Amino acid sequence: MRDSRRYSRICVLALLASLPSGWVFAQARVAPPSAVETAPLAPPPGASPAQMPSVPAQVPPAAMPDSQPGPQPVQPAPPPPNPVTPQPVQPAPTLPGPAEPQPVQPPPTLPPPVLPAPPPVQQQTGVPDPNATLAGKRGDSSDIDEVALVAKPVLLLSGQTSWDQGFQKLSESFNTLREEARKAGLPVAGRPLSLFVETTDDGFRFDAMLPVAAPASGQVPAFGGGVKLGASPVGKALRFLHVAPYDDIDSTYETITAYLEAKSITVKDAFLEEYVSDLKDPGDPNLEINVYVQPK
Repeated sequence: MRDSRRYSRICVLALLASLPSGWVFAQARVAPPSAVETAPLAPPPGASPAQMPSVPAQVPPAAMPDSQPGPQPVQPAPPPPNPVTPQPVQPAPTLPGPAEPQPVQPPPTLPPPVLPAPPPVQQQTGVPDPNATLAGKRGDSSDIDEVALVAKPVLLLSGQTSWDQGFQKLSESFNTLREEARKAGLPVAGRPLSLFVETTDDGFRFDAMLPVAAPASGQVPAFGGGVKLGASPVGKALRFLHVAPYDDIDSTYETITAYLEAKSITVKDAFLEEYVSDLKDPGDPNLEINVYVQPK
């Protein structure tokens, strides 16, 4: 309320200050009453004019002069001691609206990482290695390796034997495969293999395999003695190393069975043996065999 009164007062003072300088207000003057003219009364009926009392003529009263001749000017109102300039009304602050979505800046383009140069690849001489293994490196008897088997061309000979004659039968099968490879002019390209297809209490069925160099395109050599051209198993496998006499290989398979049960690994029924050492003496304590087990 106090602010509104102050504002009204400021407006009035501003209005007075805007009037022309010669502007004056005249004092209101009240005109004196005019004289009342009187007329003689009419005589009563039956009375003569002489009987009427004489009434002195009414003389209008003389006009009383004003105490100060002439109109008196109105003195202008004194200016305010401290005129206050009205301040402009400040607009109400604008409330911030919802923020406009900013365009998404693309991530800065990073330079491609500098990769180290690959090691130099050894040039192949073209001469197959008769001692090459499927895993490409020697195994460790205290560890189990996960390897990837790559299919290789092999000469294959199927057979069946008892457990007592197993070592001798496998050795004879590999000699037959080597002889057929020599006749066909196919160099040996790896260590001999045997895939155990089926096992029973009396013996086992097997596929003896010998890796060889691939024959020339379009040429299929003729083999005798039931030998044919095939391929070695392919895919992921677990490699277990056996370094002991062949007669003790059952202990290695017991280790394999315990490991698979502990890891809950289901594998294919066929086991693949790779003979790093030549099968000459079943009692050789340094006989080295890689046993490959392929999970399903």
